[in-house]
Amino acid sequence: MKMNKKGRRWQAFVLALCLMFTALFSGCGVKKEKEPEIIDDKYRTYYEVFLYSFYDSDGDGIGDIRGLTEKLDYINDGDDKTDTDLGCNGIWLMPIMPSTTYHKYDVTDYENIDEQYGNLDDFKELVEECHERGIRLIIDLVMNHTSSQHPWFQEACSYIEGLNGTEPSKEECPYFGYYHFSKEPKGNVYYQVGNTEWYYEAQFWSEMPDLNLENEAVRNEFDEITSFWMDMGVDGFRLDAAGEYETGHTTENIEILSWFNTMVKEKNEDAYIVAEVWQDLDTYAQYYASGIDSCFDFTFGNADGIIADTLKRTSGYNASSYGNAVENVQKKLSSYNEEYIDAPFYTNHDMARSAGYYSGDYSENMTKISGAMNLFMSGSAFLYYGEELGMKGSGKDENKRAPMYWSTDQDAEGMCDGPKDIDTVKMKYGSLEEQKDDPDSVYNFYRQVIRLRNAYPEIARGTVTFEDALSNENVCVIKKTWEEREILIAFNLSENAETVDLGGEEINGQKAGKMSLGGEVTTTGEEVDFSDGILSLPAYSVVILK
Repeated sequence: MKMNKKGRRWQAFVLALCLMFTALFSGCGVKKEKEPEIIDDKYRTYYEVFLYSFYDSDGDGIGDIRGLTEKLDYINDGDDKTDTDLGCNGIWLMPIMPSTTYHKYDVTDYENIDEQYGNLDDFKELVEECHERGIRLIIDLVMNHTSSQHPWFQEACSYIEGLNGTEPSKEECPYFGYYHFSKEPKGNVYYQVGNTEWYYEAQFWSEMPDLNLENEAVRNEFDEITSFWMDMGVDGFRLDAAGEYETGHTTENIEILSWFNTMVKEKNEDAYIVAEVWQDLDTYAQYYASGIDSCFDFTFGNADGIIADTLKRTSGYNASSYGNAVENVQKKLSSYNEEYIDAPFYTNHDMARSAGYYSGDYSENMTKISGAMNLFMSGSAFLYYGEELGMKGSGKDENKRAPMYWSTDQDAEGMCDGPKDIDTVKMKYGSLEEQKDDPDSVYNFYRQVIRLRNAYPEIARGTVTFEDALSNENVCVIKKTWEEREILIAFNLSENAETVDLGGEEINGQKAGKMSLGGEVTTTGEEVDFSDGILSLPAYSVVILK
């Protein structure tokens, strides 16, 4: 019989009492949860934060650095023995440098903090507080372009406008060589410099002129810029639009990334670098030849990525397709760099939020299990703020960057207004205030998944073997191997209960009869059963066997 929420809460209360009194009484039958096994390396669970919409510390409606510092315990309280925090041990901070826009991807000063967010002292405190909690902090570095208001560009344009028909000289004005200027506009991404005969490249927006990253002087600037931020304590960089450094020229982009990686790693070999190359797997896999740690794994993310297609059964995908894909991606990436670290993610600030991908009776189940499909992938996994609450937001970019849903009360302490042009976004699930004490909430599902990811280093670091013979269109079974340790992860990605006969399987030298349940997360409240080598999986659930 399926229990209602009240019944499950009562069951959780009884189980908690059993745990408290196991030292005095026996027979409760409670399985002890594996404690986190945190390793201080580059394999992390990163939480992507858009400061503008996260937490407001001063009441102006705009999120800020102090607000994030106040909420670090939500992300990770620094105590591995507690389970009340989310459990992420990395933060990717979207752009924080001075800018003319709310999103701040048009930088006017690479060595400062936008005044809407605070100041450098606030940032130093944030870094210190992160490190005290074992959180590594990486920041967005926008090298593809600057703001049109950046002094480099302003100086270059003033020089061009004063040429009076003479030819420009980089010796006279070095900043002329910082950008892609041309007398011939090359398509609709070139814009005129005032009333002159010169044009400049701007792939994303007329007010974001593209930098010439093959120019040695520009590289020297970023050598100094990265030193500035690394001296401030940042642990690495997320590289925006790396596939557009030289648009359409993969070889040149790889060379630029190779230079950047070498330059940064000479300062700190432990610095983590992840690049955004929004292209197909065959293309972004090539970028690993640069030596950088990671490229975002766009194949699995978004509404039409492998995770969503698997759950919706579109584009011919099913559970086995997912298993094949996670095994295939490691083969592809390792062929370019054996030291690669995959960077799986499900959504980000440029994509519609995932709660809107699914409809029907099982939409909540799919919203939950999709998070496990992302976070149980190998590599450094990324989680966009609010996904753990099942936030919604689609259409224009502002809607995808809605205020963190701390409370349904817009006037509650810390709540942000969000970008000026945001539409009203009606959330599908409750705020954190409503979800935190509900054991069946999206939030608590994500929290359990991340706790399991932290408990088993094999999840992030393991080499994947897809167990084809144990899988079918509804069930995916994969083995992960790391340092002579093995685990099995079994997903039921359907609305029906499924069974898997593990009789012929072996992990860690043990046959099925000697295996044990290492962890489970379910979306229905129904229990997993494993006996005599037969694994019974409720609908939309995932189990770890050890």
